[in-house]
Amino acid sequence: MNTVSNFGWKRPIWQSIVMLTLGFWLSASLLLDWVIMPSLYFSGMMAQASFTTGAYVIFWNYNRIELLAAALILTGVLALGKDQSYWRFGSVILSMLLLAIALVDTYLLTPQMSAIGLQLNLFQTAQVPENMNLLHGGYWLLEAIKFVASSVLLSWYWRE
Repeated sequence: MNTVSNFGWKRPIWQSIVMLTLGFWLSASLLLDWVIMPSLYFSGMMAQASFTTGAYVIFWNYNRIELLAAALILTGVLALGKDQSYWRFGSVILSMLLLAIALVDTYLLTPQMSAIGLQLNLFQTAQVPENMNLLHGGYWLLEAIKFVASSVLLSWYWRE
């Protein structure tokens, strides 16, 4: 009479960690890219001299969280590949791509954008430098690749 039912989904803990981290990372990216930064832009903050410093602080913190998320996802994918009978090579490639994007954002794009946007001449009016548009284009391209790669990875692990 006192039997315990084992009915239910038995997901490995690493699969849950990967899915939760991917969901958190996707939602944080969408919030930052489609809510916070456009609202700062349309409120006129970009015309102020302190915008570069403020944006650098926001992205410095966010990029470190991105690095942790990417490392956790890669670790989870590698752990799942070791525990499971089949090795999904595509998930390893996508998780390494996500880590590479986080590294490029953290150590290349964010410092370059803040250095270009820093206004050193107090008598000059605030303008968007020409190189900034190229860096913004690279950032949005990486964000699109990150969104597609993380969505594909999340859908793969959701179906398992």
